[in-house]
Amino acid sequence: MRNILNKLYKNYNFIYKIILLSISIYLIVSIFPKTGKFKYSFENGKPWQSENLYAPFDFAILKTDEDYNNEINLIKDNTNVYFYYSGGLIPNEVLSNNNSNDSINHYIKKILTEIYDKGYLDSNYDFNFNQKVSLLLDNIIVSNSNFGQLLKPEKLSFFINNSIIKNKIYKNVDEIKSGLYKYVKPNLYYNQSLSENAMNDAILNISMYRGMIDKQTLIISKGELVDKEKLTILKSLEKEYENENWSSGNYYLIILAYSLLVSLGLIMILLFLNMYNRDVYLNNNKITFIYFNIILMIAITTFVVKVNSLFVYAIPICILPLILKAFFDSRISFFVHTVTVLLLGFIVPNNFEYIFLNIIAGIVTILSVSDLYKRANLFIAVTQITVVYIAAYFSFFVIHEGSIDLIKIENFGFFILGGLGTLFVHPLIYIYEKLFGLVSDVSLLELTDTNSKLLKLLSEKAPGTFNHSLSVANLAEAAANEVNANSLLARVGALYHDIGKMNNPLYFSENQLTGKNPHNELTSKESVDIILNHVINGIEIARKYNIPDRVIDFIRTHHGTSLVYYFYEKDSKLEVKPNKEDYMYSGPKPFSKETAIVMMCDGVEAASKSLKNPDFNKINDFVNMIIGRQISSDQFINANITFKEIEIIKKVLINKLINIFHIRIEYPQ
Repeated sequence: MRNILNKLYKNYNFIYKIILLSISIYLIVSIFPKTGKFKYSFENGKPWQSENLYAPFDFAILKTDEDYNNEINLIKDNTNVYFYYSGGLIPNEVLSNNNSNDSINHYIKKILTEIYDKGYLDSNYDFNFNQKVSLLLDNIIVSNSNFGQLLKPEKLSFFINNSIIKNKIYKNVDEIKSGLYKYVKPNLYYNQSLSENAMNDAILNISMYRGMIDKQTLIISKGELVDKEKLTILKSLEKEYENENWSSGNYYLIILAYSLLVSLGLIMILLFLNMYNRDVYLNNNKITFIYFNIILMIAITTFVVKVNSLFVYAIPICILPLILKAFFDSRISFFVHTVTVLLLGFIVPNNFEYIFLNIIAGIVTILSVSDLYKRANLFIAVTQITVVYIAAYFSFFVIHEGSIDLIKIENFGFFILGGLGTLFVHPLIYIYEKLFGLVSDVSLLELTDTNSKLLKLLSEKAPGTFNHSLSVANLAEAAANEVNANSLLARVGALYHDIGKMNNPLYFSENQLTGKNPHNELTSKESVDIILNHVINGIEIARKYNIPDRVIDFIRTHHGTSLVYYFYEKDSKLEVKPNKEDYMYSGPKPFSKETAIVMMCDGVEAASKSLKNPDFNKINDFVNMIIGRQISSDQFINANITFKEIEIIKKVLINKLINIFHIRIEYPQ
C-alpha cells in the first residue's frame, strides 16, 4: 500500500494532468452542439470544388425562405376571415314613422337597409380586397362574401352620397344625411380569435419541402457553378445530413470522434508547453487556468450561436490572447488562441471565414500589445483589432457576393462591440489573479510603487538596504532589457529581494551608519545564522504582506547556494576546519533568467561599495570576478540563461558602475 501511495505521490503531476485533460475533453464535447458537420463547403455563384456529388440517401428539397414566406403571404390573402353579423335592424325611431316628413323617414329607412344589406364594419380593417369573408350569426355561417364588398366606416359618407344620387333625392338632403348619421350603427364585428386560428392552421399545413431527390442522383458535378437551384438542393442535403448523421445508431461513435479531435488540440498545448516552457508545464495551476479559459470561450460562443449566430463576432475572442499574454509569453498566447479558434470552428457557421478572421486578429493582438499595464496600449490594440476584423470581413463579403450592394452596415457594429468587450480584460485579469494566484504585469507595476506599505517600512527600518535594493532594481531592469527578459519582473524582484533584513537591519553593513559593527560582539556561528536567516525572514514577511510567489522566488534565490565568504574565510584560518555547508545559503539556485540577473546585480552592487579609487580596469575585473565566482559555483545551472547573455549583462553592469562612480577619461595636459 505504501509503495502505491509513493508512486501516486511521485506521479502526482502526471496524474493531475490526465484527470484535467479528461474533464476538459468531456466538458468541451458536451458543450458542442449535437449536430453533424457537412464535409463539403460551397458558396453561391462559385464553382463546386469537390468531386461529383451523388445523393447518399433519399432526401427532400427544402423550400427557400423566400418561397416559404410567399406561401405564407398567399395564405394570409386567401384564408377566410370571420365577422359576427348582428342582422342590421332598423332603429324603432325610423320604423315608427313619427317624423313629420314621411318622405325623409322613408329615404332614411331605405338607405339604412342598403347599408345593412351590404354590411357595415365596426372598424377600417386592412384586409385584401378579395379576401374571403364569412358572416356568423349565433356561430353559424349565414353568408360568404369578399372583403371588398363590405362597407368600411371611412367609406360611409361616399356610400350615402351615392345612394342619395341613385335614389334621385333632391329635397331635404341635409336632413336625410343627418338622420342617417344619427341612426346608422355597425352590424359586422371582427372575430379575431377565430380568424387567426384559421390562418395559423393553414400556415401549419404548409409543407417545408417542394420535392424529392432520390439516392444516387447526381446533384452537382465538379467545376459546375453553384446557382440558386443547386444552392437550395445542397443546403437541403446539408440539413438532412446533419439530422441523419446524429441518429441513435452512430451517436456514440461521433461523440468518440469529437473527443479524439478535442483531445488532440488539448494535448498539443501540453506538448508545446513541455517543449518551450517547462515552468508552465510543471505548474498544474497554470495548466488549469489555460484549459479553463478555453472551455469558457467555447461555452460562451456555443450559447451565442444558439441564441443568434449573427452575434458571434460580437464575442471578444481576442480577450483570450490578451489574458494569456498578461500571465505568460507571446508564444503561449498565440498557440493557445489558435487551438481555441480551431475548436470553435466546430460550432460557428462559415467556419473557415471565422477561423481566418480570429487567427489574424489574434496575431495583431499579440503583436500590438507590448505593455498591457499601459492603458493607451490597450486602446490602440482594440482599435487595430476592430479595423482588422472589419477589413477582413469586408474582403470576404466581396469575394462571396462579388459586390457591396447587399452588405449590411450593422454587421460592422458586431466587430465594434467585440472590440469594446476586449476592454474588459483589466477587471478580468484582476479576477483571475485572485482565483488562480497568478501575477500579471499590471500587479507587478503596482508593486514597484516605493510608497507601498512594505517598501515604505523597509525604507524606515533599513534605509541602507532600501537604497541598495533601488540600485539593484535599476541595474536589473537595464540588464533584463538587453537580454529580452521581463524587465518589470526583474525590477520588482530586486526591490523586494532583501526585505528580510528588516528584522535585524544593523547586522548588515549598508545600515551601519555609526560605524559600529554588532558582529564584533557575536560568534561567527551567530553572525552566519543572522545573515543566512534574512532569506527565510524575507519569505515570511512577503507572505504576511501577500506578496505573490512570483516575486518571493527572488527572495529565495538571490543568494542561491553561495557561501558567506567573510566568515567562512575567517573561520578557515582557525585550527578547527569549518563545515562548509554551515556557511551556505539553503537555496534554491536561480531557475529563471530574471532571478539569475538579480543575483548577478545584487552581488556586483553590494561588493562595489568596497572599491577604492575605481577606474575602468578595476570595475571590469571586479564585475568579471563576482560573476565568475557565481558561475564557478554552478549558481546558474538551473536558469535558462546563456553565456552570451551573461557577457551582455556584464557589459551593462560595467557601464552602469562607471556612470555611478563618475569615472572620466583623463586627457593629457
